[in-house]
Amino acid sequence: MSATWYECKIKYRKLNDSGVQKVTTEPYLVDAISYTEAESRINEEMSAYISDEFKITNIKVANFAEIHPFENSDRWFKSKVSLIAYDEESGKERKSNIYLLVQANDVKEAFDNTNAALKGTTSDYTIPAIAESPIMDVFPYFSGEEEQAEQIERFNAIKESGAPKVEVELEEDFDEVTEEVVLEESEVIEDDVTKESSEEENVVQESTTEEDFS
Repeated sequence: MSATWYECKIKYRKLNDSGVQKVTTEPYLVDAISYTEAESRINEEMSAYISDEFKITNIKVANFAEIHPFENSDRWFKSKVSLIAYDEESGKERKSNIYLLVQANDVKEAFDNTNAALKGTTSDYTIPAIAESPIMDVFPYFSGEEEQAEQIERFNAIKESGAPKVEVELEEDFDEVTEEVVLEESEVIEDDVTKESSEEENVVQESTTEEDFS
């Protein structure tokens, strides 16, 4: 799904596994046409989930080219994809990087799902890095049109088909996960740009921190 995505950080109190209220800041993605609309949309979306007071601490344009939910997956991963182009005159290879957000249960599955999302692309590519994203949830835009309503319904059904999300508490200035899993760069893909790679599964640790509520 291609769109303009805004990352919105929400600060609020929530119960942990011990039943104690703690302050947490979590990032969410919304599809919007401006910062103003992103603020309005995240307020509306979070009001349905959070009964107590919450605060929007930051809104910024996310650098994801595409978002891809997958069934039976409960975590989000940021995949760096290097698109390869060839300059016929110079004979040199040129690379341009894009980032995809894909749902998966672990790094290996995120690698496979990234390949599935890129199936049919006309460019050669490699996937040099994958890291677990702190993004908690994704809210696509709904214009009210029947065709788009069906697309959004399918998107949400796939997104929500995974197991319950693991609660993650993040620092307010924590933009990226602290540990990045770098996959070995594969050979350039053949003509049909399908490639299979057996990568060792890496464990991405989730960081959990507390922050005083101001």
